[in-house]
Amino acid sequence: MSSAKIISSLQNPLIKNIGSLLEKARERRKQGLLVAEGLIEVGMALRAGYVVEQLLYNPDITPEENIQQVLKHQPSAAQQLIQVNGPVMEKIAYRANVPNVVAVLRSKSPALNEFKVKTNPLILLLETVEKPGNLGAILRTADAAGVDAVLLCDPQTDWYNPNVIRASLGAVFTVPIFSVAAAEALEWLQKHQIRIFATHLEASYPYYDCDFRGPTALVMGTEADGISSFWIQNAYQRVIIPMHGLVDSMNVSVSTAILLFEALRQRK
Repeated sequence: MSSAKIISSLQNPLIKNIGSLLEKARERRKQGLLVAEGLIEVGMALRAGYVVEQLLYNPDITPEENIQQVLKHQPSAAQQLIQVNGPVMEKIAYRANVPNVVAVLRSKSPALNEFKVKTNPLILLLETVEKPGNLGAILRTADAAGVDAVLLCDPQTDWYNPNVIRASLGAVFTVPIFSVAAAEALEWLQKHQIRIFATHLEASYPYYDCDFRGPTALVMGTEADGISSFWIQNAYQRVIIPMHGLVDSMNVSVSTAILLFEALRQRK
């Protein structure tokens, strides 16, 4: 660890650039980089094969054994270690005063047509989800439910938003994610004979009466607008979660969890 570079200035170009990557989606896209924070989250990214550009930590707070735990997933990343002081860590980290690490990683832009579909896949399709916290929570649930892939159609936030990474607890790195147009997603689902179940309030079947045991794609939208007519018209079946109170909708991450774990229950 003693051979690591040291940065102690808030004016360092790298520290300024990390700030830009944290704040601006266009910079993340332009540079092909993302920033991940957290020993668990960064460890998941390294395990998933994300290439490390820089790996920053405060040696006064983060013991060497913690760094070694992260590096076990990708030992070559040790060459990118950078030590920073407290003020610098506070500048770039949400959690600066606990054992922590901040990684600048090369982002991935996978192509859906190159994704190898497993037998009897469970696919989650999210349309126009805009809140990073919701997207992160959904990805965390998708990981827990063993979802094979998540398709983002017309997303209003990118999945490398720091708040998505934080809310997902690193699941953004464990579940295959694809940003695709609705038409491309539909063509792909039809090609692989994956039945589309669209959540909708009208003329729909209760989720517990739907058969999710075969190749399944669950389509979720926002609480405010639901999903577009495109998916309603192309659905194999419309699905509803019956409500028994006065409120007529639930948070999309909660609704997604209900449907995914019903699918998991049926498949087990």
